[in-house]
Amino acid sequence: MGVTKEFSSKPAKFFVSSVYLDMGQNGEMNDTIDCPLCGQGKLKRTEILDRLGVKDFARVAQLSAEEAFRLLTQKHNDEQQSVWSRFETELAKRTAEIRERHKDELRSAQSHRDDLTRRVEDCLRELAQVRERNQVLEGEVSKASRRGKLEEISFEEEARTWAGIAVSSKLGKNGDYVLAYRDPSGAPLEPPILVDNKDKATISEGDIRKLIRDAKERRAPVGVIVAREESQLRQHDCDRRWSQEDGVWVLRTTRQWLPRDLEVLKPIFERMRTEGPDFLQRNSALAEEIRRTFVDLDEIDKELKKAAKAIESASGLNAKHKSRVQTLCDTATPTSHCKTAGA
Repeated sequence: MGVTKEFSSKPAKFFVSSVYLDMGQNGEMNDTIDCPLCGQGKLKRTEILDRLGVKDFARVAQLSAEEAFRLLTQKHNDEQQSVWSRFETELAKRTAEIRERHKDELRSAQSHRDDLTRRVEDCLRELAQVRERNQVLEGEVSKASRRGKLEEISFEEEARTWAGIAVSSKLGKNGDYVLAYRDPSGAPLEPPILVDNKDKATISEGDIRKLIRDAKERRAPVGVIVAREESQLRQHDCDRRWSQEDGVWVLRTTRQWLPRDLEVLKPIFERMRTEGPDFLQRNSALAEEIRRTFVDLDEIDKELKKAAKAIESASGLNAKHKSRVQTLCDTATPTSHCKTAGA
């Protein structure tokens, strides 16, 4: 009771103020205070404030401030977490977009590389095919060249056996050989005759134009294109075996016909030698008659071939029937009359 009376004799306002002001240097409120009576005891602040009927506003304020700080901290943490979540979501989204874009670029680059690879493979395959075709063509050209050279060599060997004909050496260009008739001393006579041998499927117009150019280069008024066989001449060649083209007289012939054709033209060549190369130009009727002569000779040659074939066929049939009759005679049974006569 003494403590109560002594305690209550103090002004309440001063005591409460002392209680509120009793805080540590660090700003934290002390839970205990010194006894105001003896100065030695320790009293709890909550007991004193409860007895005085006063609320611990400082404590409430402190707790409220702590709660406010806690709420602010939590809010800040939540906002920070939300920001980080949005950042991570946006980062994942952008990363996915970049990844897809790079995938598209990689797919496009891969597709482009595949296209380039296919094109390179196609080009290499076409190159290989072209190389094979070139090899085949080179082989054919080589065969044709060899065949042409053999044709020229065989023609030279054959022409040197013709009586009264001079044959030049193989020409390096502008034709194959130059032919001419010989005089009694063996010297070649005018006019020179340029010869170009061809062993191909069909004589072309380009071959005729080349012969004319070569004849002009060698100043030869007559050019002869010699096919291996008659089938290599076109119908136009057969109809106009002797004709003038661009100032040059052209003879279209074969290896078999050439000796005969030269004999037919020998009087014409003699007149050219005495009256000049333009002799036939001044005698167009004679030139036309020569053209028809060659056509007639070709027809006669065809008929002779037919006759020779018929004679050969008849000879074969005759031999066949003769052999058959001989066989029948050998296998026939002798009659009794023949036996009696023989006896």
